Amino acid sequence: MSAPALGAVETALGTSLRAARPVGGGCINAALRAELADGRVLFLKHRGGEDAAAMYRAEAHGLDWLAPGPLRVPAVVALGAGEEPFLALEWIEAGRPAPGYDEALGRGLAGLHATGAPGFGLDRDNWVGAVEQPNDPLPDWPAFYLERRLAPFLRRAVDLGHMPARASGLLERLGARIYELCGPPEPPARLHGDLWAGNAMSGPAGEPVLIDPAVYGGHREVDLAMMRLFGGFSERTFAAYAEAAPLAEGHGERVELYQLMPLLVHAILFNGHYGGGAERVLARYAG
Repeated sequence: MSAPALGAVETALGTSLRAARPVGGGCINAALRAELADGRVLFLKHRGGEDAAAMYRAEAHGLDWLAPGPLRVPAVVALGAGEEPFLALEWIEAGRPAPGYDEALGRGLAGLHATGAPGFGLDRDNWVGAVEQPNDPLPDWPAFYLERRLAPFLRRAVDLGHMPARASGLLERLGARIYELCGPPEPPARLHGDLWAGNAMSGPAGEPVLIDPAVYGGHREVDLAMMRLFGGFSERTFAAYAEAAPLAEGHGERVELYQLMPLLVHAILFNGHYGGGAERVLARYAG
């Protein structure tokens, strides 16, 4: 991080930096563990780019949106714009998972979903990874999932050449069945939105902590399907969730349907085999 940018951080925080060392920050951002003269320790994300400040604002909003729920998220400390925007968060020291961690995560996620949302969508767009995510609300979940998730993400994957044009025809056929496929109506849940294993950690007391959200009001099975897509979560977590908040009939048949969205995001970002996986799921549900 440049000296002027570090100066801007100190101004925003109202104290000087005593020490800062690089830590892992994912594939998009650089990150620092920042020790402040007033004794605080912060996690500091930073990078250049014209969309960085908007992405950090969206992440800060997402963390604040999740904070009233039963699972811990890092507190937002400061946001900085300028040539090198930054996001300063509470530093949460990683610990060993406590006994019952998996069950606490499952029950906590059920409680988070149950806090609800005003509708299907959000009052602003945000990002899932480095892909902009449209959130204009729609009155029901099947329409939102089709028009705000599957259609725009597939269009972008096709435009990039990461998926064949024939996939658009499969989506048209799936779209004609979307109300049948999405299962019984449910109220909007408060979603993390990008809940793979790297976005859940254990805190200093071994408690579950969620990071890097891509929030919106949606169907709770979306978070659960994402958790199963790449693994890393115990079956005890899913059992504890189902005990706290039983899932609607047929939920097992909808897992791949709700994994389609993250597969499309990965096809956009990484190409590779993800486009083929997404096309296979499209064909399964197109009928």
